[in-house]
Amino acid sequence: MSEADAPPPGADPDAEAEGGSEEDSDMELLRNLLARTLGLGTEPPERVLDELSLAGIARFMQSERCRRVVCMVGAGISTAAGIPDFRSPGTGLYANLGRYELPYPEAIFDISYFKQHPEPFFALAKELLPGQLKPTVCHYFMRLLKEKGLLLRCYTQNIDTLERVAGLQPEELVEAHGTFQTAHCLRSSCRHQYDLSWVKEKIFSSLVPKCDKCQSVVKPDIVFFGENLPSRFFSLLQSDFQKVDLLIIMGTSLQVQPFASLVSRVPASTPRLLINKEKTGQSDVFMSLMGFGCGMDFDSDKAYRDVAWLGDCDEGCLALAELLGWKKELQELVRKEHAAIDAVAAPEDTSSASGGDPTSRRGRTDGSGGRAESGGASSEQRGDDKEP
Repeated sequence: MSEADAPPPGADPDAEAEGGSEEDSDMELLRNLLARTLGLGTEPPERVLDELSLAGIARFMQSERCRRVVCMVGAGISTAAGIPDFRSPGTGLYANLGRYELPYPEAIFDISYFKQHPEPFFALAKELLPGQLKPTVCHYFMRLLKEKGLLLRCYTQNIDTLERVAGLQPEELVEAHGTFQTAHCLRSSCRHQYDLSWVKEKIFSSLVPKCDKCQSVVKPDIVFFGENLPSRFFSLLQSDFQKVDLLIIMGTSLQVQPFASLVSRVPASTPRLLINKEKTGQSDVFMSLMGFGCGMDFDSDKAYRDVAWLGDCDEGCLALAELLGWKKELQELVRKEHAAIDAVAAPEDTSSASGGDPTSRRGRTDGSGGRAESGGASSEQRGDDKEP
């Protein structure tokens, strides 16, 4: 299913006026979308930034008006940890799947293909499973936002659990595309749950995980193409994106729906900062009319709230931290936390070398905190031509 074919995120089944016809409701929705997209019949939104720059964002963050920050993050914040992104030519994950003889690269995350051929995914999972990888500066910048009392929520597309390793708790996270933290038997009459350590033991023994109770395949609770997003995603975005004071978007192409549409959910005056290698999420009238318009405007004469810092995500976070007066604190947090991870990994490596648990070779970590909610009643699914 393409982005344009997906149901508009946030569509309200109760939106039809009492006693009105379905046709009237549809026309009213179309009129509202058109008016919002073209700016018809609306007051100009308030401009709260004194400058459309990183410095302007920093000054806003230091003001009394900025109390709740939401972060939206993608694969770009984890590349510095050694995890490839999905679509970079030559180095992205999809460019290096030839050895699995897939009918098409995305098949490795397609639920229909997985049910018939789980072996390629579990071979790849050895590289994707949380292990000795250390969170990046971006992850710890979000930890610092939390410690400063500013972080309302982190919405992540990533399945590497590095947000948890960096110290964010499950209640502070929305893992939009699921997590390796838990796994379930695929048989609908069983659905027995397993934890990450059980899955890792099977995978690092080159086995396809099979349920102890019924021998069906056990799948990690990450969202494959053709599966529903977690119910937590839909339940929290309704409240979070109405009260957010600043949206920080890092390391994502904003191509995957419905995740990408979240940037259009914030109030009209809320500033939006993009830290990424390239600009993305700019306005597209057709997609806006379909309910997927991101509406980012960095360069036009009408730009008033969107700021793009282009380059390496870690460098962007360090630059913002310096403007906030947090740079030394952030660098010290990264140094301290990485040293703690190394200290945990060292004895496990020694145990592995002397014949210990083979799963310990990956070192830390199973993440901290409990499971993320998985599965959900919502019918919204990830588009089947997009990255996890």
